[in-house]
Amino acid sequence: MNQLVRDERPDCAPVLRLALGCQFQFELPQPTPMIARLRIHQSRLADLESPDQLRTDPPVPLQAFHDDFGNSCTRFVAPAGRFGIEVAAVIRNSGLPDPTHPDCPGTPVEDLPEAVLGYLLGSRYCDTDLLAPIAWARFGTRPGGQALVQEICDYVQAQIRFDYLQARATRTAAQAHAEGVGVCRDFAHLAITLCRCMNIPARYCTGYLSEIGTATPDAPGDFAAWIEVWLDGDWRLFDPRNNVPRIGRVLVARGRDAADVAMVHSFGLHQLTSFQVRTEPLQ
Repeated sequence: MNQLVRDERPDCAPVLRLALGCQFQFELPQPTPMIARLRIHQSRLADLESPDQLRTDPPVPLQAFHDDFGNSCTRFVAPAGRFGIEVAAVIRNSGLPDPTHPDCPGTPVEDLPEAVLGYLLGSRYCDTDLLAPIAWARFGTRPGGQALVQEICDYVQAQIRFDYLQARATRTAAQAHAEGVGVCRDFAHLAITLCRCMNIPARYCTGYLSEIGTATPDAPGDFAAWIEVWLDGDWRLFDPRNNVPRIGRVLVARGRDAADVAMVHSFGLHQLTSFQVRTEPLQ
């Protein structure tokens, strides 16, 4: 049974302790440089009960750094043969659902901060040039702000049918829109692209998401994808895949799209032989 650990003070929100982790197993034909983005985002470090150390099997020298988006990265050279990567942690998370943003206004392009302007542009998986005519035809007369973003998320959820077996690493937002099928990254890419077409800065997020409060999982344990949009002077969370507030969300990485937040990037040939993700509440 899922159980929340509550503070003794009645005026405090419930605290949820989550056990997080992931494991990758590879077969490599030769020594291969890699970059892993598997550690919890630096914005959540204070919530960890202990550092989320990355371990490899066999052990190799590790070099930690932060990329241009502030994500925690680990750089190493994997030896030829069987190679494993593992991360495990316990984090204290709010036991409340995601925050909502009613009546949150948008910002005209001319008033946007320079730091967010790049999130209006097309990127690897977010082909704004192809979807702009569709976006303006459907949403061009709508009021902006939170209401427009929610309408976009509603449209994306109605447009794409979730099918884990139909996952494809090369699918763009325009292809997801045309094919009408995909996984959470496709929902995120399409919503991001439509927001950008409507002059709303949007970025891609990935991390852990528990199954607390939901029916049986849609797929084996995996990382989740959601989006953040710039509204009323701050980044606001939306989840076009689930489209309802969820409990137990933990950020790992942010970027323009999935190309910026690859969990493991290999600079050479490799075969992924095993992949597991764990997001479980501790009783």
